[in-house]
Amino acid sequence: MNVPVAANVLGATGAICWSVQLVPQIIINYRRHHTTGLQPSMMLLWASAGVPLGVYNIVEQFNIALRIQAQILTFLSLLTWSQCYHYGRGWSVGKCALILFGMCTLMGGIEAGLIFALRAAVKKHIKWPVTFMAVLAAVFLALGVLRHYWDIYTHRTVRGISFIFVSIDAAGDLFSLISVFFQAELNVLGMAIYGTELALWAGVFICGGYFNLVPYIRTKLSNRRQRMETERQAHSQNEAGPISLQEMPSSTSVFRTPSSGLVERNSTAQDD
Repeated sequence: MNVPVAANVLGATGAICWSVQLVPQIIINYRRHHTTGLQPSMMLLWASAGVPLGVYNIVEQFNIALRIQAQILTFLSLLTWSQCYHYGRGWSVGKCALILFGMCTLMGGIEAGLIFALRAAVKKHIKWPVTFMAVLAAVFLALGVLRHYWDIYTHRTVRGISFIFVSIDAAGDLFSLISVFFQAELNVLGMAIYGTELALWAGVFICGGYFNLVPYIRTKLSNRRQRMETERQAHSQNEAGPISLQEMPSSTSVFRTPSSGLVERNSTAQDD
């Protein structure tokens, strides 16, 4: 397979994953009308990460899918961030829409200005600003996920975040990482950007298994054992059949024999 074709196909797959990654989370937020556990700072950090990521991918002439991918990340992250303030702090829909539009315009303008500036720097053989964009993108993406680690540590559970969203986002990181690997020239910084977030999402999955899945399985097994024990006891009682108790005369002796009964009758006759 031609290397650029492989990079484009994989990059497109990663872009598609990142295009729909936050959609399940947005739908869940809308249906339950709250964003408890979802960190607005994480969404804002991701939106900010889209700016240097877009600049880096465009200046480094990555495939078109990866260039668009960063813009999608910024928009969906800002949309989810606005949901946090709408449901969490009671902001009106109009206020959220106005702020969303303003932030998208601001970030888009900053990204466009940086692209022209860095292209001019590259022509003068100044590479450190491009490297700085890659580092900044990786740091913002990592901080966004790490913000959720703090919530996991505090509450000892993975709450508020959709694992469908995490799976799609991790898949987007994986395909994007492989896409960068298949570029005509190996770009280590590009691989580090996507690889860092992929590793952090793997950690969230492990935390989810430990704090959420394991207790869930234990509860299910415990309920099943209790149900089986109850059914076993009921089955044993049905096999034993009804038990009737016959009132027996009281006695100070544990055992009663025919001779002891005869002695009692003779003693009663003498008393009469």
